[in-house]
Amino acid sequence: MTPTTRLKARRNARPEQVYQKLRSLIVRGQLAPGQRIVETDVADRLGVSRTPVRGALQRLGQEGYIVESPRLQQSRPTVAPMTREDARELFHIVAEVEGLAARFAAALPNADRIALARELTRINDEFRRASRPRDHDHDRVWELDELFHRRYVEAAAGPRLIALHDMVKPQAERYERLYVSLLHADLAVSATEHADIARCIRSGDADAAQRSVQRNWRNAADRLGAVIETVGERGAW
Repeated sequence: MTPTTRLKARRNARPEQVYQKLRSLIVRGQLAPGQRIVETDVADRLGVSRTPVRGALQRLGQEGYIVESPRLQQSRPTVAPMTREDARELFHIVAEVEGLAARFAAALPNADRIALARELTRINDEFRRASRPRDHDHDRVWELDELFHRRYVEAAAGPRLIALHDMVKPQAERYERLYVSLLHADLAVSATEHADIARCIRSGDADAAQRSVQRNWRNAADRLGAVIETVGERGAW
């Protein structure tokens, strides 16, 4: 690739690609909580121009992944700290959104409801196996947990609720990954709560299905909050 071709590639980089890459670096801890972000450094690291980086940072700031460092005379983007209160807020919001989706899932026609419950049970069985100490794989456990919750949302939520879910749920990913990496012993409890969600959806009890999802996320917020309080908030000023 000639220098001219490389320059064109940098200029033509899509903001969405830069956003996804930066978001992945943050979620996976390769850009750590509290770490300052310099546009030129990011552009060089990703091989792009500063323009898509600037747009990506603005979007990440709107979604809560990045904040402005208050300790510097000149404001500079910084990876948002991971705090107990932030985890609680996000998990409780997800609880309400997904709880409503579960309520709708429990109102599906009988055959659809039973088929969904069977699929949720299968996914949860895989989650339970992947959570065992000898088999524990953080990425796999997170993927299965994500799949379990996403499945009943997709099965029953309307376009507005799905759009709201897609806006909020990704912001919780950092804390979900922290949860599966630090709370090994509590994953069995999560699997039991998942089983209750599937059972409530299968039974067609909309109130119980909604409460079971809310309980799962609120309990997770409490469990993770206790760990954050013990080990300390990450990147807090």
